[in-house]
Amino acid sequence: MIDTFSRTGPLMEAASYPGWAQQLIKNCSESKRRVVEHELYQRLRDGRLSATTMRQYLIGGWPVVEQFAVYMAQNLTKTRFARHPGEDMARRWLMRNIRVELNHADYWVNWSLAHGVSLQDLQAQQVSPELHALSHWCWHSCASDSLIVAIAATNYAIEGATGEWSAIVCSSDVYADSFPEDQRKRAMKWLRMHAQYDDSHPWEALEIICTLAGNNPSVQLQAELRQAITKSYDYMYLFLDHCMRHEKTPHLRERRAVEEQM
Repeated sequence: MIDTFSRTGPLMEAASYPGWAQQLIKNCSESKRRVVEHELYQRLRDGRLSATTMRQYLIGGWPVVEQFAVYMAQNLTKTRFARHPGEDMARRWLMRNIRVELNHADYWVNWSLAHGVSLQDLQAQQVSPELHALSHWCWHSCASDSLIVAIAATNYAIEGATGEWSAIVCSSDVYADSFPEDQRKRAMKWLRMHAQYDDSHPWEALEIICTLAGNNPSVQLQAELRQAITKSYDYMYLFLDHCMRHEKTPHLRERRAVEEQM
């Protein structure tokens, strides 16, 4: 019996994928929601995030952005031509998108510079170890897990949540307008690029996952996928929560109250 999955419906509709994949989306939805709707992104959208928290966020997030193309390259080495339709799909997709991710690192540097965070600051990584956990998890998954699990952890989970939260930040002009007009385009490019088109990337990753797994994957594989996806969301959530600790310390609250009165 042939168990090959071939999508017939629209790329970005859950109903276009097998029942097990639709259930996977539902099972991981709460972990994803905690990330996408996190207070940090709401404060960023509304221009209410302190400079200290923003600095921690940009520096701590840099390893994931800078290494994301490397994560994808690690997964590319797991593929072989014409061995499986899913591997061929992954091979073409990874090759095409690795170069795109390289450009994203440049955009993150420009965003950081707009907040007074230099490339040297990003490279020095003078932040709490907790902010490195997400990048360590991504590296571990792409170095050690199977192709299908690693793509689920990074290209599906990380990119999926990122596309949604960046759209929330860009849903208002308040944050963009906080930059001088001559710096605004460069400062906002990373966010706007993700909010505008990266929402298709996790769906493309899901199609690859379903093509690799087929219509009736084992219970064990389904459990591995769910664990990898939710673990990525959970590490993202822990990253955000740790950044917000700087926002909630007494001296920062007092400083912010003074700034709002000025």
